[in-house]
Amino acid sequence: MIELRTPREIEEMRPAGRFIADVLLACRDAAKPGVNLLEIDALAHRMIKDRGATSCYIDYHPSFGAMPFGKVICTSVNDAVLHGLPHDYALQDGDLLSLDFAASVDGWVADSALSVVVGQAPDAQRAAGDKKLITTTEEALAAGIAAATVGHKIGDISAAIAEVGHAAGYDINTDFGGHGVGRTMHGDPHVPNDGRAGRGFPLKPGLVIAIEPWFLETTDEIYTDPDGWTLRSADGSRGAHSEHTIAITADGPVVLTER
Repeated sequence: MIELRTPREIEEMRPAGRFIADVLLACRDAAKPGVNLLEIDALAHRMIKDRGATSCYIDYHPSFGAMPFGKVICTSVNDAVLHGLPHDYALQDGDLLSLDFAASVDGWVADSALSVVVGQAPDAQRAAGDKKLITTTEEALAAGIAAATVGHKIGDISAAIAEVGHAAGYDINTDFGGHGVGRTMHGDPHVPNDGRAGRGFPLKPGLVIAIEPWFLETTDEIYTDPDGWTLRSADGSRGAHSEHTIAITADGPVVLTER
């Protein structure tokens, strides 16, 4: 069911958005060569506890997950692009790390993601490819947000994202994408990263959604890692992911997770 939020409720969601942004920035800054993914998860866990927030991930067990997630942040490295389960791995120079985080503050959820290259990439060509991949997801996110205006439809957001991704030469997977956000992390409507303009649910004031383009370098096919959660590219190529929670208002889209 698609729910619309009142202006007051959107204001009540702002603290959750600010908290999500703060945690992602702290984890991004902590992501140095030699830092373990479990340390990043522990940092996010401490920040949740200190804020009195509630993790959306630790008990999360949808049909596509092998078991409850058990951690509080997704850490996807290199050929992993989504749902990266933190594990005993020390980051290395040149790793492409995607961080995806959602939590509930005072009963309201926000969700956001970013990607970053760790340390100094040892190979110039690899560094250029990673920069292009990350920049393209960020530009696609900006295009999707710009299309999220009253009078447009979900398909307009999807088409705007896809235009950026295809122009950069990437194929686009639509198995996972954006979604409604509110009292829970995932709700209706689904916001795919490719679609036809003018199609789908009409965008109305009060609709709160997460827009999240993610692209893989040379494929649109993914598989699930043996850990039961991490989604990796089928051909070993790298992936990047950018996401914001936004509210659609009569005055235009409001980014609740602005960093």
